[in-house]
Amino acid sequence: MVTASSSPTPSAGAGTRSGRILRIELRRSGALLAGVLALVSALAFLHLLTGPWVKGDEEWTAGYTNAAWWQRMSLVFLWPLAVVAGAVQGLRDQRSGTPELLAATPRPPWHRAAGTATALALTLTAAYLLVFLSGAVQVLANSGYAHVGWLPIPVVGALALVAGGWLGMGIGRAVPSTLTPPVLGVAALLLSVVLSGYVLLDPAPQRVMLLAPALPGPRSGFLTVAWQASAGQALWLLGVAATGFLLLAGAGRRARRGARIRARLLALAPMAMGAAVALPLLPADEYDTYRTDASVTEPVCEGRVCVTRLHESRLAGLRAPGEEALRRLSRLPGAPSSVRETVTPWPPGAPVRRDAAVLPVDFEARFLDGATPEETTRALLAGAGTAPCLDLYADRSTEEEQAGQEQAYDETGAVRELAARTVAAAWFTGELKPLPGLAFARAEAEALARPAWRELRALPAGEQRERIVALRNATLSCDDDGTVREGERDLLKVLTDGTGRTGGARGGAR
Repeated sequence: MVTASSSPTPSAGAGTRSGRILRIELRRSGALLAGVLALVSALAFLHLLTGPWVKGDEEWTAGYTNAAWWQRMSLVFLWPLAVVAGAVQGLRDQRSGTPELLAATPRPPWHRAAGTATALALTLTAAYLLVFLSGAVQVLANSGYAHVGWLPIPVVGALALVAGGWLGMGIGRAVPSTLTPPVLGVAALLLSVVLSGYVLLDPAPQRVMLLAPALPGPRSGFLTVAWQASAGQALWLLGVAATGFLLLAGAGRRARRGARIRARLLALAPMAMGAAVALPLLPADEYDTYRTDASVTEPVCEGRVCVTRLHESRLAGLRAPGEEALRRLSRLPGAPSSVRETVTPWPPGAPVRRDAAVLPVDFEARFLDGATPEETTRALLAGAGTAPCLDLYADRSTEEEQAGQEQAYDETGAVRELAARTVAAAWFTGELKPLPGLAFARAEAEALARPAWRELRALPAGEQRERIVALRNATLSCDDDGTVREGERDLLKVLTDGTGRTGGARGGAR
């Protein structure tokens, strides 16, 4: 009678050996330390430093895309760290004095390299994903919108760390010198900073800049990275990773000098091919690198009040103030019939359509953060239910200023408009109170609003209504650059004398 053998099959034995080798590499190599350093460095950067990643709607815990995007920005220093860790790992055989012994074993070089490279890849990937997980948990706790559109951003980021680690390992083995890790680290940091556009007055071409693993911080919670940018970067980084692995598994010191040179030149082929394929695919323009994410801008409505999917958690608090604002505005001809959240236009400066039938609300302007229902209603009634023409946060530097001319962005005009909007809100509520937000301009606006409010209330009821309608129409007729058609107008004078024509203020339209 023939019985089945209890010995493992060759494939099972190979799998067992590979798992054992990987566990040994994780315990005895520097892979685990590299992952811990990457994890601690990234968490310290995002949690302990005060930067744009902890402020506004672009806060890194405000949404999954933001969390993934800001983590990509941290690769400016994480990627050089991975390169240095890989270079130190690549010097292990040289430090231990065993390259000749290992070269004499029957085990192929690529097989020995695979265990070390896999261990480093696992720890760096785990560190990167744990950092993202720490942000994702906070997003979930803040009722952030759950979607998968962010997925390519961290995947490319993790691939960048692995590619950097493998490239460092390959160069460390090809150039076995104690100077290799520090020199390589400085070079990687300089390359990362330069390609990311942080030190150049005239940035490199966009396609070249996108070869850097890091991304600049997000400009809006409504944006995401275009698929062409993610796909091109992934192809490039796969080429870098392949080059690093081939350098690591290339001909050893016992091989002839010519064979070593040929092997190293051949190892550069994947990186060159990756660049050749990726560069035509990468966007040539910054505005094509990012796009508005349709999944987060999808409207979510309750009755006549709508917000974007990104801010769905704020809909419950907006519904009652929004309905109250619509009820009060119904006194005007052509009053708005719905409340809708505005989406920041992309690219910047794109035409903004002002719809008289819509009462706009802008959460990204942060004016409504922490506002009570009464304050929210008053903010919606500002300007008789319109968005401002002039932006107090706009860049004060204009072409006219650079040319030495005095007429430029008129901050006074923006403050006067804020005063006019405050008076318009008071006309509906019957009480003059400051609008929420913009605390830095509140005192100036209030000083202008009080006499204007007294003058408006002294007029007959019919004329008061005409002035409010005139203000609404003037604001709805803003051009895309923040001026008013049919002659620029001082919106505060529209309320006080019914004309308000002036040589006028310019600014950014919202």
